[in-house]
Amino acid sequence: MEGSAGTTHEGSAGTLGEVATLRLFAQAREVAGTSSDTVNGATVDEVIANAVARYGQNFANLLPTCRIWLNGEAVPASTTVSDKDEVAVLPPVSGGCQ
Repeated sequence: MEGSAGTTHEGSAGTLGEVATLRLFAQAREVAGTSSDTVNGATVDEVIANAVARYGQNFANLLPTCRIWLNGEAVPASTTVSDKDEVAVLPPVSGGCQ
């Protein structure tokens, strides 16, 4: 069910066999070598843990600086996911006007 402001966002199924879409941006995309993938996991945390297993230590080293969103919203790592959900890894972005 999609959350609105002030509500918890949980996936519709959240069972161990779920596969979420993982979206990777900026440096996370570079380290993983892809911008999108499907990753098993019943929760956001499990999806990220399985992504670390797939993409390795450099990906793991990047995560502490990243925001992890579910369907465009910041959520607790324990939030359940379904095959309709999208988990995004958003590294910090630098730059701007001079």
